[in-house]
Amino acid sequence: MTESHQKKNEQEDVSLYEKIISRTEELLVSSRKNLDEALKKAGDELSSAGNFTREQAEKVSAFVKRDIQHTFASAGKGKDSVKQAVDPKRVAAGAQSIFSRILSNAAETLTDWAKKTEQQLEYKTGEITSPGTLTCKECGEEIQMKKTAKIPPCPKCHHTIYRKSY
Repeated sequence: MTESHQKKNEQEDVSLYEKIISRTEELLVSSRKNLDEALKKAGDELSSAGNFTREQAEKVSAFVKRDIQHTFASAGKGKDSVKQAVDPKRVAAGAQSIFSRILSNAAETLTDWAKKTEQQLEYKTGEITSPGTLTCKECGEEIQMKKTAKIPPCPKCHHTIYRKSY
């Protein structure tokens, strides 16, 4: 599954979640349905409209039910508690927070990998190297090593650390 296809599916699920919770709330407030009936009716309405499959509606309805039951168990049985717990803005903010943490961790990992890779490309005066280009890390001067040889100090600034490329 491609990343864009996966993101589209995630967006559809979040959109469906928001629609199911909104419709379930309407049905519960009107006192015409209990929670299970309201969730089923909201899912049926949205899947019959053609925007979502029945399977998607059932899957997301289960998430909504779980969140509502969790809220009742931990925050009391008030209608405002349910609204607050499953408010789409709150859910979106939570998702953004998680996504931000994932991206931050990924950025740290990539930075570590870049540093390790850069260190592997670091060569010093006195070491022996094969042919390639050495770029002084201090001044940017390039030395073309035409054959295997000992690395000299930079001819321009006399520093001793290079980055190698081929």
